[in-house]
Amino acid sequence: MTHASAEPVTFVVTDIETDGHSPLRNSMLSFASVAVDYAGQRHGEFETVLERREDRAPDPRTSEWWTGFPEAYTAATDNPKPIKAEMDRFCGWVEGLPGFKVFCAAPIMFDGPWMDHYLDQFCGARALGGPYAGRQLFRGGGVCLYTMAGTLRGQDYLNWGMQRAPKDWYGHIPHTHKAIDDARGFANVLVKLFELNGQLPKIENETGSYQ
Repeated sequence: MTHASAEPVTFVVTDIETDGHSPLRNSMLSFASVAVDYAGQRHGEFETVLERREDRAPDPRTSEWWTGFPEAYTAATDNPKPIKAEMDRFCGWVEGLPGFKVFCAAPIMFDGPWMDHYLDQFCGARALGGPYAGRQLFRGGGVCLYTMAGTLRGQDYLNWGMQRAPKDWYGHIPHTHKAIDDARGFANVLVKLFELNGQLPKIENETGSYQ
């Protein structure tokens, strides 16, 4: 499999943990990212635990859910750090990665808005690339691993769930709800999907070239 590009592309596979479902009402507790390229080479990891926002409140149902994962909850809340300092540290880490950076999550519809909101509010950046002012950390609209895994596996939409991907695609890393564990597993799945994509026939467009 080859990917022709003027510059390398680094995928920042990110998993977050929260105390609710909305960045407008609740707090992001922790997040972790694994930087990986098409070939599966790792370019580093980032993880942090954040202070809860004083202007937000935990969601009761999410708090009840966390009681079933006490070890993961401890990992998501132990020794929290100031939000702005950690988001700035994350921005610096992303900017130091090689080539174009692309945000990736499973699903991007959940993790993406949280990261986008925190980056926008605390350091003038965004999780996705676009026509706006500020620090442009990432290129394009990002990768939804949930969607990519479902389509490349040839599954009906109702069977797109990440839990249906083979365990060996995760590198046998359990999904623990610890952000760094889950980010590492998702990064392994992404690389496996790149391998699968490289085995598929290419589609010829109207110009006679291949996409």
